[in-house]
Amino acid sequence: MTDEADIPKLMQGLGIAARDAALQLTTASTDAKNAALTGAAEALRRNQNKILSENAKDMTFGEDKGLSKAMLDRLALDEDRIEGMAKGLDDIAALPDPVGVVTDAWERPNGLKIERRRTPLGVIGVIYESRPNVTADAGALCLKAGNAAILRGGSESFHSSGAIMDCLGEGLKESGLPEAAIQLIPTRDRAAVGEMLTMTEYIDVIVPRGGKSLIERVSKESRVPLFKHLEGICHTYVTEDAAPDMAESIVLNAKMRRTGICGATETLLVDRGALPMLTRIVGGLIDAGCEVRGDAATQGVDARVRAATDEDWITEYLDSIISVKTVDGLDDAVDHIQRYGSNHTEAIITENANTAETFLNNVDSAIVMVNASTQFADGGEFGMGAEIGISTGKLHARGPVGLEQLTSMKYVVRGTGQCRP
Repeated sequence: MTDEADIPKLMQGLGIAARDAALQLTTASTDAKNAALTGAAEALRRNQNKILSENAKDMTFGEDKGLSKAMLDRLALDEDRIEGMAKGLDDIAALPDPVGVVTDAWERPNGLKIERRRTPLGVIGVIYESRPNVTADAGALCLKAGNAAILRGGSESFHSSGAIMDCLGEGLKESGLPEAAIQLIPTRDRAAVGEMLTMTEYIDVIVPRGGKSLIERVSKESRVPLFKHLEGICHTYVTEDAAPDMAESIVLNAKMRRTGICGATETLLVDRGALPMLTRIVGGLIDAGCEVRGDAATQGVDARVRAATDEDWITEYLDSIISVKTVDGLDDAVDHIQRYGSNHTEAIITENANTAETFLNNVDSAIVMVNASTQFADGGEFGMGAEIGISTGKLHARGPVGLEQLTSMKYVVRGTGQCRP
């Protein structure tokens, strides 16, 4: 553990190295970046046993700390998840390089030729909890978009993230890119986070990924711009004319596939005229091990349903718990989402195309879906290779933050001697 008095010096060193690396990455070739990513992917596969050994240390630490079942699931690695990380790096390498892409071009009447190009943001800080795979995803996305990254993993994933970082370092070294292009803060000391949030001289944007308390702290203390979402209070709305089999399977998947991710449905809304469908859905959830907390109508369809309170509508459970409310049609459902939601992801299950379009137009969330599980709220599932997080803000990036969202714009103007009158 680094002494607290040494934290500012440590963080300044990381910042200086990252800024220097970012300057080199601005002109790094696509081939070099891809070589670093594929090299890191192979290093992950080669070092699988070491990573699993380090992850076992973190799992013991997490259990001793009293982490919930859902949080331990986020922390756990196995052979499939390590292969998933490696494949994610390969997938990012296969994506088109956004740096330098001309998104628009035009010529003015005075002969000036203007282009709008994508350019790296610079240095990106990523603060995350539990999930060690974020080390690979975030580092890789930042690198492919031409950015240097300073990563601060959670104390629970300290050993796992370190082992993954070693693999990223191998890829960088083999490709000839600066090893400081991706750096992991080498301490569990929380003072490092506080220092990171003030590093406006070195860091251009920070992406926090974690629970509500982390996001609130970062939002309150950061002097650096943020890509963030506070909570994932996601809704699935089942209309009266939804296909019952589809509704049941989607809701079960949206809640129970992985309860600890931000795209998991936390509140189910069902038209009051669809009580037979609600009976099936609630029964399926409870039989799958989910605790259902509902309003009076929901309690009426199954005696195992517990009474919901006002607190349930604003709770991100990240666990096998769901709140259920009956609504009087589309407008009532949208009103509930706008009042209690977190602008993350919402889905409607319906066979009525007009109802679906109205829902898509009226719900103001980063991601809106029709007849699909909210668990698809993920950059990888969107074909973006991976994501560094979900942003619910409205400036610059919204929704999954992938390669394009990790770039900014510059305008290139070519003249032939024009002077402004």
